[in-house]
Amino acid sequence: MKLELISRYPAGDSRATPLLFVHGAWHAAWCWDVHFLPYFTQHGYAAHALSLRGHGGSEGRRRLRWHRIPDYVADVAQTVQQLPQPPVLIGHSMGGLIVQKYLERTDAPAAVLLASVPPSGVLATTWRVARHHPLAFAKANLTLSLYPIVATPALAREALFTPDMPEEAVQDYAGRLQDESYRAFLDMLAFSLPKPHKVKTPMLVLGAGRDTIIVPAQVEATARAYGTRAEIFPEMGHDMMLDPAWEQAAQRILTWLRERGL
Repeated sequence: MKLELISRYPAGDSRATPLLFVHGAWHAAWCWDVHFLPYFTQHGYAAHALSLRGHGGSEGRRRLRWHRIPDYVADVAQTVQQLPQPPVLIGHSMGGLIVQKYLERTDAPAAVLLASVPPSGVLATTWRVARHHPLAFAKANLTLSLYPIVATPALAREALFTPDMPEEAVQDYAGRLQDESYRAFLDMLAFSLPKPHKVKTPMLVLGAGRDTIIVPAQVEATARAYGTRAEIFPEMGHDMMLDPAWEQAAQRILTWLRERGL
C-alpha cells in the first residue's frame, strides 16, 4: 500500500527516538504539519505524519468507505517498519483508537492520545451527534458516508473547533476535510474496540474541555483504562493540534517525553 508520509527533520542532530503522528477521521497527515511537526523538529525530533489509506495522498480513496480499523492499524505497522527506530506514537481521535489497537500486539517507547476515541468506542458520541444533528446523521447513514457530519464550515466548527476559532482558519481547515470510512465507524462503534489489558506501553492521555466529539468524561475513562490520569485543557476544542492554544498541548507532550528520557 502506497501511503503518504510527511517527514520533517531538525536542522541539527535528531534525538534517537522519532515521532509518528496518526490523524483522526476526516483528516490526513496535513493536520499535523500546520503546527506540530515544525514544533517538534524545532525541539530536536524527527517527526513523521501518516495519511491512512484513502486519506490525503495515500492510495485507496475509491474504496474508502470499506476500509476497516484493522486496515488502518496495518498502515501504522507498515510505516513503523520504514523508520530507523521504533517511534513514539501520537494519535488523535480515531487515530488514538488506531494507536491503542496497534499497541495490543506491538510495544512502542511511549504513546500519546489526544482527544482519543475511548476503549468503549463511539456509541456516546454517536448519540450526541444524532441528537444535535438528526438530518446530517440520517444522511450519513443513508449514504454510508460520514462527510455530512462536517460538510459545512459551521458543522466543522461545532464538531472540531471552538466558537472563538478565527473564521478564516475554520474555512481553511474545513476545506481540507474529507469523507471517512463508514465501516471504520462501525468498528469504532462495536466491532474493533481496544483491549487495554493487552497494552504495556506507557501513555499520556490528553483531552479538551470544549470538545463536543470526545468529551472530557470519555478522556478520563480512557486514562483509567490504562492506569493513568487524564489531563484536560479546558479552553481547547477537539482538534487540539489545530486549536489556537495548540502549543499548550505540544509543550505538555514535549515535557512528558523528556521526563521519560525520549
